Amino acid sequence: MADDAYDDQQGARFERARLTGATFEDVYLDGSHFHDVVLRDATLRMVDLRGLRARDVWLEDVEITGDIGDLRINGVDVAPLVEAELDRRYPDRPKMRPTDAAGYREGWDAVERLWAQTVERARTFPPELLHERVDGEWSFIETLRHLVFATDAWVRRALLGDPEPWHPLDLPHDDMPDSPPVPRARAARPSLDEVLALRADRMATVRRVVDELTDEALAGSTERVLEPGYPEPESFPVSRVLGTILNEEWQHRLYAERDLDALAAAHALGDAGVTRP
Repeated sequence: MADDAYDDQQGARFERARLTGATFEDVYLDGSHFHDVVLRDATLRMVDLRGLRARDVWLEDVEITGDIGDLRINGVDVAPLVEAELDRRYPDRPKMRPTDAAGYREGWDAVERLWAQTVERARTFPPELLHERVDGEWSFIETLRHLVFATDAWVRRALLGDPEPWHPLDLPHDDMPDSPPVPRARAARPSLDEVLALRADRMATVRRVVDELTDEALAGSTERVLEPGYPEPESFPVSRVLGTILNEEWQHRLYAERDLDALAAAHALGDAGVTRP
């Protein structure tokens, strides 16, 4: 969005103001100063905190998820500790950081195996719960639809060169601007089987790509797709394209399992709430 589309209040001061329950959306606060500010129970989503400096803070009962690097708490860089602990908890996680073609095949093997477990678990839930959102996050069905979109965008379009690989059920990320001809049917409520059929087709495409992948091809870049769509016309390193897919698959499965846990607990589904590895 162009800068002149914003209400420009740079340098504005808020002193002794009660903004409890306020909503800030698409707001730039870079370079701002907060002193003696209460943020108890605040929710921050899709917030850029790079370069944040926090002094004399009270940090307790806080949950943070996201890309974390060079995070120092009381002088200790905790990011490597977090990475090591996540790798310990999830033995397949290091496979999501491959460095050669064989590694991408191994990573995709893990993705297929883990998602098969998650889908098997989801089938034990009442169908209507698979359309239910937890804490404003995507439902299980919406998560699967987004992964179809991710494969269409990065593999079928950016890598394989199909200018319009979209299916009407593709679900782009919410902050992505409308990019015709990319669909955005937020209100659609397809069945699990309907979405899984799409997923099977897209996952088979990725399987073919990684099975045929060579180290030479992995070191190369894609051909630009000039037609309108997403991503924008650009040449991407093949490793970035496939790394994006592995990351999307890994992270969204964790989100799905987290939300299935919450749904199982909220609806007293018993064994359906067992978290998969």
